[in-house]
Amino acid sequence: MNSTPFELGPIRPVDEAESLLIRTTRGCPWNRCEFCVNYKGMPFSMRSLDEVKRDIVAAAKYYGDETFETCFLQDGDSFLMKTTELVALLTFLKQTFPKLKRISSYGRAQTMIRKSVQEMQAICQAGLNKLYCGMESGSDKVLKKVNKGATAADISTSSRRAKDAGMSISEFIILGLGGQELWEEHARETAKVLSEINPHFIRVLTIGVKPGSGLHRQMEAGEYTLQTEKNIIEEQRLLIEDLNGITSHYANHHAVDLLMEVRGQFPQDKSRLIAILDRYLSLPEEDRIHFTLGKRLGIYQRLDDMGTAHLHKQVSAKLLKIRASYSDKLEEVFHDLRSQIV
Repeated sequence: MNSTPFELGPIRPVDEAESLLIRTTRGCPWNRCEFCVNYKGMPFSMRSLDEVKRDIVAAAKYYGDETFETCFLQDGDSFLMKTTELVALLTFLKQTFPKLKRISSYGRAQTMIRKSVQEMQAICQAGLNKLYCGMESGSDKVLKKVNKGATAADISTSSRRAKDAGMSISEFIILGLGGQELWEEHARETAKVLSEINPHFIRVLTIGVKPGSGLHRQMEAGEYTLQTEKNIIEEQRLLIEDLNGITSHYANHHAVDLLMEVRGQFPQDKSRLIAILDRYLSLPEEDRIHFTLGKRLGIYQRLDDMGTAHLHKQVSAKLLKIRASYSDKLEEVFHDLRSQIV
């Protein structure tokens, strides 16, 4: 139940934990992606400019002397607003919260592609200077299979247009989205599109199939097959290997990711990131299973944590107990654990 005198949406990016949250739309206008359940059961609606302005005023009164340097516009698609109204909203927001340095929003390729170069420039100049773009994949086969509603060309064009307008771009991709059937294409084509865009940030998530999602139904029908944890890391290695000509900051960004230490600046850190992946892949199978369980249980955070005696002992005890009941289903256990996070 919302206890504030202004509306709040259900989600925000990890990086916006300390940001002012202002809701411009309710839900997602597409809401058909096979992997997503964030807005299921929530009808999409636009909020009027006056309504959002009233929330901005209410937020200013509610927070009093508290200052914000960052603001995130919720929910799924601020770019559906008319450009003149979005510019007016941003102007009013900065007048009301004059210390704001960054205003961000989700950026949907399907909507961004409809804005002209001049409109994107006007929106950026008014203050919207960072976008979180759910690219998910650069493969048209994968995008179609998960019903993303956008093509790789649309994603590339819209992101580059926003970047050229002066916006900071953070592209989110999902490891494992192609399943066993399309993992190599998913890695190579995603790397290709990311190399075209050269976003400021590349943020990585790992698939956790939610019950009730379209992907879960595909999985039950035998149309989508989960990869092993090892194969997902092999996919990530191929992705990083194929990233060329970029200056992006790359990061395994969420607790759902297995190797949180895989983060660094391209191009200088590329070989270091690959070396971390190779370290995991070269572990003896028993050690690899041990670390994977420890990370999925939240006991380990990094590969080096395996060297901490009391943590190692704790994970070993958990593994022994799980094997007693699920000896041939460890990959299912790993997936169940990570699907509870996202």
